[in-house]
Amino acid sequence: MLKFLRKTVIHNWFRLTRGATLGVRILAIDGQDRVCLVRHTYLPGWHLPGGGVERGEHALEAAMKEAQEEAGLIILPDDLHLVSIHTNFAHFKGDHVLLYRASAWTLEPTNRAHEIAEHGFFPLADLPLGTTASTHRRLAEAKGGATLPTW
Repeated sequence: MLKFLRKTVIHNWFRLTRGATLGVRILAIDGQDRVCLVRHTYLPGWHLPGGGVERGEHALEAAMKEAQEEAGLIILPDDLHLVSIHTNFAHFKGDHVLLYRASAWTLEPTNRAHEIAEHGFFPLADLPLGTTASTHRRLAEAKGGATLPTW
């Protein structure tokens, strides 16, 4: 029931009350060529950590907060670098997502956010089954592939 409320009611309320939404995603690849991914309780697939930027919140602050809450990554502001800006117009014509790359972080054991079912670092060459198409695109772009216009 909570999944239904979150996905349907809360998301639709945000869509109706805001002309545009802004989200962040964090690309964290460690020295062993493993990427940090999360699996949500309310959304299928594996994703880069991230979330919405709240009213009055700086996007950089949101990226640091989401990385910590979802995956236990403690990232300093100087270690986050804006890589690209994407749109996700499939469900809402005003949705924008900022992709930040983390150049350094520390890991802390986390009581991850209630909406995260699992998180971890996975080899780039062997991503978990269910890794989303948009996550694959962001990783291809990070390796020098073409930038696609959709998130």
